Amino acid sequence: MRTAADIRRRNSFAVVRSIHAHGDASRRELAELTGLSFATVATICSALLEHGVIAEVARERAPAGRPTAKLSLNGEHGLLLGIDIAETYVHAEAFDAALEPISSTECDIDVHERSPDHVVERVKQVIAAERARHEGRPLLGVGVSAPGQVDPVGGTSVFAPNWDWHDVPLRALLADSVDAPLFLDNPLKSLAIAEMWSHPERREQDFVVLNLGTGVGAGIALGGRVLRGRMNSAGEWGHTVVVADGRACRCGSRGCVEAYVGAPGILQSLRETSPDSPLLHGDDQTATVTAIAEAADQGDPTALEVVERTSRYLGVGAASIVNLLNPDIVLLGGWVAGLLGKQLLERARVHLRAHALAVPMTGLALDLQHPRGNSVSLGAAAFALEGYLESMPDGATDTPTSSRRQPAG
Repeated sequence: MRTAADIRRRNSFAVVRSIHAHGDASRRELAELTGLSFATVATICSALLEHGVIAEVARERAPAGRPTAKLSLNGEHGLLLGIDIAETYVHAEAFDAALEPISSTECDIDVHERSPDHVVERVKQVIAAERARHEGRPLLGVGVSAPGQVDPVGGTSVFAPNWDWHDVPLRALLADSVDAPLFLDNPLKSLAIAEMWSHPERREQDFVVLNLGTGVGAGIALGGRVLRGRMNSAGEWGHTVVVADGRACRCGSRGCVEAYVGAPGILQSLRETSPDSPLLHGDDQTATVTAIAEAADQGDPTALEVVERTSRYLGVGAASIVNLLNPDIVLLGGWVAGLLGKQLLERARVHLRAHALAVPMTGLALDLQHPRGNSVSLGAAAFALEGYLESMPDGATDTPTSSRRQPAG
């Protein structure tokens, strides 16, 4: 059951997210955007102003009465770090307290060396590089996104199938590298949260972000809330089966979506289509997928065959999500979608329509995610900002009885 404190936090998050999405807003505009009462919004804004999270940026003259104050997030309040640990790289991005990106650092992960010590060392390197760039600036929090199933409360990587990690105490291993609270989750939750922070209309929608990378999964938000499940493992769409007894998947099963739509699966499709193709760059996923995308744009038949095979499995797999959840919109995200998305999109629509039921397809939008930079890092930094807001003294928002309805949060 949600407590009064939970509702106060959701109200506060809704106000801050609305200010972030709209750049600046008056208290009355925030009440309209969030569905909260003016009194609730005024109380929240007073607390946020007192703590320096927001600032008054302008006063607009009204036809009658007092001028209206415009409020925005106070970027100078401090620094946030968003860390995207992927299977082949680590990306660290620094954001100001208004979640505007400032700088970033990225380094590769050796695909043949996936031990926790190796990955943690890479993460520490990029954190140190970003901290050195902004020395002296207060660090409000660090959000870390790690692949696979993650326990955000215990700070543990429960299971990362591509690395064969089991119960790795990731937050504890990183604790000595930061002097601020550290928040851990996975990229599926990061993508969903980034989408809600970036696009205010998502707070009213049921949406799914399909994360296409080395691994594959689905970030899901229903009614403005990220779907987590009982053990925070909701969204492992990549490990649903599309081909009975099909390709071996690194999760231990066979025929999973990920085995056909993830980057290693795309490379396997290319090898099956043309074993000696010049598009192959060994085990270099990024180089090979980039070569396929460029060749497909030029009409290369081998590349187009690989794109068509990938799109077929993508459309079939997406149909199961559409039938199950009936979302407003399904978005293709992740680095593979960034390279191949335009080629995949139209072809996947054909297979989606062929396998999804007519009713949930009515009005459904299938589109590419349009990120501002690295969406996973943005979502991870938003974890940290939400954690910082949550740490503010209780009473920073009004009591739940003063709200007209619960906002999207």
